[in-house]
Amino acid sequence: MGRARRGPVPHPGPGGTPHRPRPRGVGPGPVGRRDRPAPLRGLGGPGGAGAVQRVGGPPQLRLPVGGPRRRWLHDGVFDVVHIHEPTAPSLGLLTCWAAQGPIVATFHTSNPRSRAMLAAYPILQPALEKISARIAVSEYARRTLVEHLGGDAVVIPNGVDVDFFAKADPNPAWSGRTLGFIGRIDEPRKGLPVLMAAFPKIVEAYPDVRLLVAGRGDEEEAVASLPPELRSRVEFLGMVSDEDKARLLRSVDVYVAPNTGGESFGIILVEALSAGAAVLAADLDAFAQVLDQGAAGELFANEDPDSLAASAIALLGDPARRAELSTRGSAHVRRFDWSTVAADILAVYETVTDGAAAVAEDERVPLRTRLGLSRDT
Repeated sequence: MGRARRGPVPHPGPGGTPHRPRPRGVGPGPVGRRDRPAPLRGLGGPGGAGAVQRVGGPPQLRLPVGGPRRRWLHDGVFDVVHIHEPTAPSLGLLTCWAAQGPIVATFHTSNPRSRAMLAAYPILQPALEKISARIAVSEYARRTLVEHLGGDAVVIPNGVDVDFFAKADPNPAWSGRTLGFIGRIDEPRKGLPVLMAAFPKIVEAYPDVRLLVAGRGDEEEAVASLPPELRSRVEFLGMVSDEDKARLLRSVDVYVAPNTGGESFGIILVEALSAGAAVLAADLDAFAQVLDQGAAGELFANEDPDSLAASAIALLGDPARRAELSTRGSAHVRRFDWSTVAADILAVYETVTDGAAAVAEDERVPLRTRLGLSRDT
């Protein structure tokens, strides 16, 4: 089966949409009647053999609906196109406008009061009506979709290669009474300020504790709220590779996710569980769902430094509880492994392609002219 995947953004690493190692032993296989990949000449994407072509690009990237994109669709001989976040200005949305045939869309956004999405719906409607099947990464993303756009979606979570994290080698330099945080330092909703506000109480209980922070941002500003004598207890690792991220999650005593909102899933929690880390997370609905309502990880009151500190102190002082969470988390996280997730996605592909024609370019001129793109001929 020939498939094309398009997403709205690249994978920038910690704090953004994370890098996700490709699943080992899980692949598309020759389940369809066409398996010839499409060349990506003119799109800046990788060519070569394979049954799945994936192309992403940053939101500021502007490519016409016509020209190379139409040739890519025409030459690709795809059974299905799988796009991500078609409600965002993105390559996925442009591909949805340009294509016709079996189209699968994955929705990630969780925003129960999005005026922008409601306002944009009349413009997006012609593209959204082409979608053959909808996937939401969580119940909260599904709820946003239903409330703003109508229709429904099957919930299939984001996938990870669980063994990639589970088999990573711990780094002794990152072990020994350590807390971990991965995310954009200067993004308030990632919650590092909440963790910094809780840190003095944690240090008071355990003077040898260290906080390891991986991600991009202003390090001096991040510790500015801490007393000067505590700032040396925070170690900034900068941007880390996938391999080092896995090693970090395998090394720390507790992984802390103090995010304050705007999360529809929580892929970093899944990665931490895969690595066997004891996870402490804000009690966001999406996080609670990933952590099996607290059975696979501890939850603290969102945006409450005192609650975070109390929970972290309790976990640091209770190795048996951390081991229990690691065991439960390692079992629970298997449902997010690519071996399960990929099978669910393939089932959706097979549903929308059964008896359907291949994906082709959409030649309906009124659609392009309505969008002001008629010059791309």
